[in-house]
This record gives sequence, structure tokens and C-alpha cells, in this order.
Amino acid sequence: MTERATAPTAGRVPGHATDRCRQIIAAARTLLEAEGPEAFTMRRLADSIGITAPSLYKHFPDKSSVLTALAGEVLRETAETLEAAESVDPGSFPALATAYRAYALAHPHLYLLTTARPVDATALPPGLQERAAAPLSRAVDGDQERARAAWAFAHGMVVLELNGRFPPGADLAAAWSAGIAAFVRAAPSEGSRASG
Repeated sequence: MTERATAPTAGRVPGHATDRCRQIIAAARTLLEAEGPEAFTMRRLADSIGITAPSLYKHFPDKSSVLTALAGEVLRETAETLEAAESVDPGSFPALATAYRAYALAHPHLYLLTTARPVDATALPPGLQERAAAPLSRAVDGDQERARAAWAFAHGMVVLELNGRFPPGADLAAAWSAGIAAFVRAAPSEGSRASG
């Protein structure tokens, strides 16, 4: 049995394989977003771009490596989404939470599949995770624990919403507003910052 090639990582794809790897990731995303995670198999992916499964494995050794590349795409797009929201309303957690939710709801299968599993940070482009986290960190004045809690709130709300776990008739807009308000109220006042 021959060894499969080591997966190229997002942002570090060998020059001769860049176009093909991008084509594979684009096809994986299309398949996933159109048909959901059940349809996402390596054989279906290979068929969708007209190559054999062994040819696909020359670029990505397994499904996990494709999912890691997709997670990198989600992280990059999330960073861009949050940066755009921040540029319109600097330091606003409500603006970031609203943008985060809108992105996830626009890409439900992609969001759920790529955020439901651990991602090998070494397989992502350097600095991408930090870039995605930076707008939220700035919105909470660099308080890492508040940033984590705020992200957990937004992510948890999105996952529950996408999985249809709220009771019928639940006012999701009100729930989002209440959660956002809790983080805004939790911000230390200017006076307490100055005296601390």
C-alpha cells in the first residue's frame, strides 16, 4: 500500500498544486452547502470535479484534511466579516455579534461542520486565528476571558438556532438582544478602569 501525500495546508499549498487544491476546496464547499454533511464524502467530492478518488488523495490524504482547509476558509471569512462590522461600528460587541450570526446563518452546513470538531492550528495560515479573534478582543478592551465568554455566547446561540433547538415560538431576536446586552453591561465603566 502506498503512502498518501501529506495534505497541503491552507495558505501553504505547493505552487504546482495551488489551482487544483483551490478547485477541490471550492467543490467541497459547494457540495457541503448545497447538500449538507451527509452528502460530503471523498468519492462525491472527486466525482464533482471529475477526478478519481486516488487523484484527490494526492492533494488531500483524507476527509479530515479537507475539513481543516474548509475550517480555514470559515475562519478567514469570519475575520473579514468581523473586520467589516468593526470598521462600521468600532468597539461594538452588538455589531460583531450581529455580523457573526448573519455569517453563520448564511452558511449553516459549512459553519456547523467546521466548528464541530477540533482544528489543527498548525495547519492554518499563520496568524489567522488571532486575526479572527482581534475584533472581539478589541470590543472587550482586550479582556481575554470576556472575549471567550462572548464568543461562547454567540457560537452557542448560533448552534442552537441552526439545530432548531429553541422552543417553537421562541423570540430569538429578544434572546440575542438579552445576551448582547449582558456583555455590554458587563463592560467596566471608565471610572472603575481609571481607579483600578
